[in-house]
Amino acid sequence: MGLFDAFDASGSGLSAERLRMDVTAENLANAQSTRSANGAGPYKRKEVVLESAGSSFADSLSAARGVRVAGIVEDPTPPRRVYDPGHPDADAQGYVTMPNVNTVTEMTDLIGASRAYEANVTAMQTAKSMFARTLDILK
Repeated sequence: MGLFDAFDASGSGLSAERLRMDVTAENLANAQSTRSANGAGPYKRKEVVLESAGSSFADSLSAARGVRVAGIVEDPTPPRRVYDPGHPDADAQGYVTMPNVNTVTEMTDLIGASRAYEANVTAMQTAKSMFARTLDILK
């Protein structure tokens, strides 16, 4: 394990959690969007898929590799249908197809990403103080 591997692992975690918070914020912002950007159907909830930056379990044990974003995917759950005959996007029966975004789930994901971000900041600060203490001892 190299001297700066702890910083690399925490840094990759910080980037991944920031992206998770950004995607969650996008989901919350579009929770009532009945039309997507191209005008076809309601907004579809997005999720961030993370994977280990190491290629194997042995690699993960030998050095701190961190995480990387494998991609951003759309949630496959079906959209909600809400009865609102006065809505401009209502169908002939008066139902509006709403996004598959649950604000409680999104807020829970946002809190989890925020806590993971804080944990990575703490790990980075701890590594920094350990390195500083080591340099003080070597003086």
